[in-house]
Amino acid sequence: MNDTRFYPIGTPGQPWGAAEKAEWRARQLPVRRYADDVLPVLERLRAGFEVVQYGTLEYAPDRYPLFAVRSRDWNPALPSVLVTGGVHGYETSGVEGALQFLATRAADYAGRANVLVAPCVSPWGYERFQRWNADATDPNRSFVANSPAQESAALMALVAPLRDGMVLHIDLHETTDSDESEFRPALAARDGKPFAPGLIPDGFYLVDDTENPQPAFQQAVNAAVEQVTHIAPADDKNEIIGSPVVAPGVIEYPLKKLGLCASITGARFTTTTEVYPDSPRATPQRCNDAQVAAVCAAIDYALAH
Repeated sequence: MNDTRFYPIGTPGQPWGAAEKAEWRARQLPVRRYADDVLPVLERLRAGFEVVQYGTLEYAPDRYPLFAVRSRDWNPALPSVLVTGGVHGYETSGVEGALQFLATRAADYAGRANVLVAPCVSPWGYERFQRWNADATDPNRSFVANSPAQESAALMALVAPLRDGMVLHIDLHETTDSDESEFRPALAARDGKPFAPGLIPDGFYLVDDTENPQPAFQQAVNAAVEQVTHIAPADDKNEIIGSPVVAPGVIEYPLKKLGLCASITGARFTTTTEVYPDSPRATPQRCNDAQVAAVCAAIDYALAH
């Protein structure tokens, strides 16, 4: 496979250097605008919440202010919950679902929980329908000390002083057909590895933490989502994207070891949602609704336990 070209950038079997990353970046053109889609929604949310800027991404000539939305009357005596979206900018319902939760349901938890939402962690990727940031780095493998990703470092700095009170972190993602057609081949090419085709699951699933599994919690979230959209079945190996299915619609990753976003709070309850927007049974609104259902079910379970 190493001598077979499966991606237009780089030499098969050789990891990318600066020239290949520059060529890749030059191909990433904006197709939508964070300033048009996300920032006006945040402005409207100021009526009911505190909107805080927690950093600025610098990708010359582009600059992106990073915003989070938090309960206005933050009470350290209450449990706190974190919702993140758009860690992978192209995963649209992660961003829109987080914003929809803020607009429609977040106020329901006033007096019961502190809510912190970072709805678009990677605006450069959001604008370009891209998984990586401008440095060809995956923010969702970069939640580590001395992070190589600006997006990840900024979010970790925002959350650090609030970690002790966090009972829940739900990170909103999608698994798309473009994972197989673009992003996995790009990853293999970037790292100088062969590309092995895989299967995209048709439906919603969750990623639990191998080091802190919470099966009843995951099942409660899936039960709520199932009222909105279908849960992904296992493949013929009883796997979803190469990981063993531990319960219907649930797989596990070692979150901290992989530097995944859902590891940053150390909360008892963590999950990563994976919506499948390319299903013939899905619509953009249904995907957003599934994300909101997951967030609410997760908060409800965490507060009850």
